Amino acid sequence: MKRTFYLLATCCLMASQAFSSGSGGEIKSNSHQPVTTQKAPPAKALPRIAIAGLGIESSTFSPALTHEEAFHAKYGTNIYTSYPFFKDGSPMRKRAQWVPTLVGKSLPGGAVTREAYESLVRKTLDSLRKYGPYDGLFFDIHGAMSVVGLDDPEGDLISRIREVIGKKTIISTSMDLHGNVSWRLAQNSDLITCYRMAPHEDAMESKQRAVENLLTRIESGKGKPAYKAWIPVPILLPGEKTSTRIEPGKTIYSKVAPAANQEGVIDAAIWIGYAWADEPRNHAVVMVTGDDKAKVTRTAEQLAKTLWDARHDFVFVAPTATLQESLDKAIASKKHPFFISDSGDNPTAGGAGDVTWTLTEILARPEFRKEDGPSLIYASIPGPELVKKAMEVGVGGKIDAYAGAQVDARFAPPVRLVGTVTAIEKGDINAEVEVVVKVGSVNVIVTQKRKPYHKEKDFTRLGLTPRTADIVVVKIGYLEPELYNMRADWLLAITPGGVDQNLERLPYKRINRPMYPFDKDMKAPDLSARLVPSSDQL
Repeated sequence: MKRTFYLLATCCLMASQAFSSGSGGEIKSNSHQPVTTQKAPPAKALPRIAIAGLGIESSTFSPALTHEEAFHAKYGTNIYTSYPFFKDGSPMRKRAQWVPTLVGKSLPGGAVTREAYESLVRKTLDSLRKYGPYDGLFFDIHGAMSVVGLDDPEGDLISRIREVIGKKTIISTSMDLHGNVSWRLAQNSDLITCYRMAPHEDAMESKQRAVENLLTRIESGKGKPAYKAWIPVPILLPGEKTSTRIEPGKTIYSKVAPAANQEGVIDAAIWIGYAWADEPRNHAVVMVTGDDKAKVTRTAEQLAKTLWDARHDFVFVAPTATLQESLDKAIASKKHPFFISDSGDNPTAGGAGDVTWTLTEILARPEFRKEDGPSLIYASIPGPELVKKAMEVGVGGKIDAYAGAQVDARFAPPVRLVGTVTAIEKGDINAEVEVVVKVGSVNVIVTQKRKPYHKEKDFTRLGLTPRTADIVVVKIGYLEPELYNMRADWLLAITPGGVDQNLERLPYKRINRPMYPFDKDMKAPDLSARLVPSSDQL
């Protein structure tokens, strides 16, 4: 009996020792073959990352105002449709629990009303508050929003977001290189980047980089960068002088990617800034983020010096002329299509889009009064009343109505168009309704609401063939890629409007001075790197 008890106790003790000493709860049998009972470790939870942002470029020199509907805000999962890299099943979608809240993007225009801004901000904050907490936030903005009665709207927005999501959440900010980076925006952003091309052919690539930077820092456990270097550069130039198609912008921006690819550096960026707003934050900025203090500061200072040293070399991306000189040359030219940029009222830079001065001058030229004159396409002018009448008379009908100058009549009154309706198209997200009126040899595109014309299909869907036109006049600054590739020749006409390319004609009162080119003989500025405190220290 005692022997039986002894054997039983010994077996139990051996089993207990084997279990406690075996790796991972491994129990060994008498044959010394392991019997695994370990469970697989639980899968690591994916990070929770929110998506939010508001984007617009808005001129304070335009009388136009931008309202909430102009942002075409997207909510929830509909936000994914704005980003190809977030499409269903994409690798990036699988790397996090994404929480899309509100993203609104407006055509450039006048200052945003305070009511519109507060409404969009409130909806954003309510959504962020409802679905938190978050490990990260992808903050997708333009950076040149002006709001009536409020300086630095993006700095205000990110500060209010911080109050909701807290200091620990890592914010990765993506911007247009024509945006403005205030100290407040820099401090609240943990990671920050911007486009490296103008025109912005790398826009989506830049947004994806911002998200990739965020994911990498979260997944690696490295978190927020140790250092953020910020350098304001006292330069204020229009995008038409800082295009990366030409020098010196081409060389300056070619240095950004190599700078960002250094060990110890996360990203590097140069913001040219937005020229048509009169606020203290409007100027160029260089920022570099990373964990190596020496490399971060040295790289930022090198990029800032490169930009400053080139300030006298910036020139317009195309030959410039007055409108009269532009039309004279285009009419005499044998190169077709001859493009003319009606730059002063460019709706994609913040112009009201309804200045009639250029169109009035065109229609006054005797060369265009007959149908067999030089063929010219004019894109475009808003005229809701004319559009309404055109829909009444239909394609082929005669029309006599006015368009334009309902918002910005400072330079010319509404223009009278007497001609034939040749096209009516409905459903455009911006224009809503588009009409073509043939006046002499000029095809005038009239829209219910303002719209930029950047792609060939914008014209062909209206029955217009810009490739075979003698002259194409577009409310634009530098030509977008499709138009640029289509042109046989091109002039940038210096015309009046809320985004006048001649900045020295504009009544700046609040920008920081001295500022180049307004103070051409200013002393060299201090371009030493300023280290921005971490958002943990807010």
